[in-house]
Amino acid sequence: MNESVHEIYEKLYDLYGPQGWWPLMDLESENLSKTGATHGYHPLNYNLPETQKQKYEIILGTILTQNTAWTSAEKALLNLKNLDAIHPEKLLALEDDVLKEAVRPAGFLNQKSVYLINITNFFMSLDGRTPSRKEILKVKGVGNETADSVLLYAYNQPEFVVDAYTKRIFSHLGLVDEKTSYMALKKIFEDNLPMNVPIYQEYHALIVEHAKRYYRKKPYHNILKL
Repeated sequence: MNESVHEIYEKLYDLYGPQGWWPLMDLESENLSKTGATHGYHPLNYNLPETQKQKYEIILGTILTQNTAWTSAEKALLNLKNLDAIHPEKLLALEDDVLKEAVRPAGFLNQKSVYLINITNFFMSLDGRTPSRKEILKVKGVGNETADSVLLYAYNQPEFVVDAYTKRIFSHLGLVDEKTSYMALKKIFEDNLPMNVPIYQEYHALIVEHAKRYYRKKPYHNILKL
């Protein structure tokens, strides 16, 4: 399995290059080779986020992108930015109807507006420190994928992010069973890769890019048999 995990990473990286996740709205950089949204990505810059505001923006994004495309989540983030609400205190001060309307493009507006408040209160309670995975999972609205996304992209912690695309690709390749659990699949990657934040970030992003191109419906192989 070790060789397969490494080989697939190298093939995907050769195909698509560095992805530059997680996007940040105020960055002028772009990744024009990406499928879907291209603005705010920062290929080969692994020093982000640099500020608490950037961390908070990423954390909001992990909630908003649940069960929807990033392009939709991005619209909701832009709405919050226009309300000057990419600040914990200001988001919490928004009227419920205003917050819900801002969240609307990301779908599930009632649910996600509550989740944004929950994660905001949690973020403020940290007082700048890095949370544990166990702590994040106690926040209502945060599951395994969101928790790992927060840790990997907002706090640069080596937690591999698994999503539906990961299982779809790797089960199609015969490397895992379709019923493999989130934690079992996460362990496969973490056991067979160096504990390296840039690699974890790139691999997750590359899986998403490849899946968007080839696995949206029925999967099929490309020339590299991925």
